[in-house]
Amino acid sequence: MSGLTLKIQLLFYNLGFFAKTLRGVGSFIKRGQASRRVLVMQIFFTFVQAMGISSLLALGIGAAVIVFGLPNLARISQEQLLYPLLITIITRELGPLLTAFIIIARSATAIATEIAGMVISHEIEAYVSVGVDPIEYLAVPRFLGVTISLILLNIYFSVFGLAGSFAVSQFFNTIPAGYYFSNLLQNLALRDISISVVKCIAFGMIISIMAVTEGLAVERASTEVPVAGLRAVGKSFAGCIVVDIILSVMYYTVTG
Repeated sequence: MSGLTLKIQLLFYNLGFFAKTLRGVGSFIKRGQASRRVLVMQIFFTFVQAMGISSLLALGIGAAVIVFGLPNLARISQEQLLYPLLITIITRELGPLLTAFIIIARSATAIATEIAGMVISHEIEAYVSVGVDPIEYLAVPRFLGVTISLILLNIYFSVFGLAGSFAVSQFFNTIPAGYYFSNLLQNLALRDISISVVKCIAFGMIISIMAVTEGLAVERASTEVPVAGLRAVGKSFAGCIVVDIILSVMYYTVTG
């Protein structure tokens, strides 16, 4: 029972911290000049520097769909199903989740260990002593940076994956570029884009909140810093997978 009680307390703590972070967004927009550089650097680290690994992963997913899907669809004369299959796998399902995993592996660890180091070195106490709100200065720019970066990285992942799948398809069957991309656009519906963006926003909020709260949860020992990073990664993975399942079920329930 004590373990369950602790988990419930942690859940309410995270929800409360999330609410405080959301309230801090308004203050950040109005008077966040000092921490806007933190936001810009967070987007640079989380989005720009992750474009390389995202490109490889997107190309691999697009190639896998073409290599395994196109020959099998050709056997039953259903090549047209390739386009909704690409949209479903790359844009709607795997795109948001895999970009979230990339950001978890890179940024969740970095944010958690950075915040934990600040706690150990008493930097957080120094901010409070001079009247600086740590949530507005530290949590909000990372919250916004990770969420914005996840949306941008998912768009990049989808575009690169679909373009890469076209390049790979040329080895199997020469498809005119105009015909290929016009079919993709015909099968890309607004609801596909909407659910993809919703997932990115949800994943971004989960990753940033988990990373910051785990970083702040350390106490005194420097050995707690890497542990905070590992906890942030584990909880972010679990949270994103659970939310992805929930959102996907809701999507298919509504759209039939």
